[in-house]
Amino acid sequence: MTFKFNNKNIIITGGSRGIGAVTAALFAEAGANVVITYNTNAAAANQIIRMLNGSGRHAAFQLNVADPESIKNFFEEYSKQYDKLDILVNNAGIFNEHKILEVDYNHWQQSWNSTLNANLTGAANMCYFAARLMAEKKYGKIINVSSRGAFRGEPEFPAYGASKAGLNAMSQSLAIALAPQNISVHVIAPGFVETEMASGALNGPGGDAIRNQSPFGRVARPEEVARLIAVYASDGLEFSSAGIIDINGASYLRG
Repeated sequence: MTFKFNNKNIIITGGSRGIGAVTAALFAEAGANVVITYNTNAAAANQIIRMLNGSGRHAAFQLNVADPESIKNFFEEYSKQYDKLDILVNNAGIFNEHKILEVDYNHWQQSWNSTLNANLTGAANMCYFAARLMAEKKYGKIINVSSRGAFRGEPEFPAYGASKAGLNAMSQSLAIALAPQNISVHVIAPGFVETEMASGALNGPGGDAIRNQSPFGRVARPEEVARLIAVYASDGLEFSSAGIIDINGASYLRG
């Protein structure tokens, strides 16, 4: 599968590890100028930038997607260094356990607030600024990384499931609002993926059960998700705007 993103500028949130890092490598190899964001681990982010191939102009920026002011400052700095934005991948997110009958009320409130701020409001704020840059050129693609949990439920992580369901609905609303500006909005909904975020569950006593949710007997690889992101970032896929694409190895089927 060959991709060409020469002279395209791309922002990938949460690009210092997991799906984000693999996606950054794919776009860099395809000729894009790749900007990744990270929350706290500057060393990991800078290591990713050093490892990126291709001829593009790559950079890492510190960004707390849960903080609206941090997002505003990020785009101000981005606009000083790059003259346009072609593709935004909203990949950053958090996943905190908060079982309703086991946690105290403070933990419950903190889990909901932090999860919604990072996974939903943060993505919405990224879209707000990205859409303005894209509208200037009458071109752009926004790809939001959702989750199977938006559909099947997350009983131990209910705020996560709710945040991803909200992300789906927001993406579809923005797809309608931004289409006249030639900006398409796409959603990719993975199940479990072999990443650091999922390593605790996959390496724990329930790991085999998680893998066996799919008839393939495994979970997704980050490279598989990255390729799907690149597909929908490619020219010619604009009419799939507002679509939600599952990548869960047939572990969950929806109508």
